[in-house]
Amino acid sequence: MKFVMKSALVSMFMLAGSASMVQAAGAGQGTVTFEGSIIEAACSIAPESVDQTVGLGQVAKSQLEAGGSSRPEPFEIKLVGCDTATLKGVSTTFTGGISKDVPGALGIVGTASGAGIVMRDSSGADIKLGTPTASQPIQDGNNTLQFGAFLKGAAAADAVIPGEFTAITNFSLAYQ
Repeated sequence: MKFVMKSALVSMFMLAGSASMVQAAGAGQGTVTFEGSIIEAACSIAPESVDQTVGLGQVAKSQLEAGGSSRPEPFEIKLVGCDTATLKGVSTTFTGGISKDVPGALGIVGTASGAGIVMRDSSGADIKLGTPTASQPIQDGNNTLQFGAFLKGAAAADAVIPGEFTAITNFSLAYQ
């Protein structure tokens, strides 16, 4: 009887131990990938500024008709660890597909059409795609480059077609 009791206890402990091992093994796993690049520049670009999304919201068609526009939405490029020993300013160049509906604007892609995205620098000047902005002074340490973007409708009557859209612009920095 004692042998049977001991065997039962050993079996229970082994079963309980194996159940916890199964539970621990199925607790989840994953992968962490680190990526980045080393650049020759006066400043580093903060990770949150490298790839970002700027929401322009739901804009009424009537607001865009006859060349109308939405309200500007701010976005920024954060620079960190700047060393201005030799370079004291930075200009930004934005590139991307040009709008077929709004001259000088960034083109939109999707079911919506008849509009484009206009970007402005911190002084309120329109940014021309492919052309560097005016140089902005930078200081040692951290700096923030501020911009705005808004949706602008085509000037032609009934050109704006409602729907979803996206637009992608790439930026590059040049230090002076």
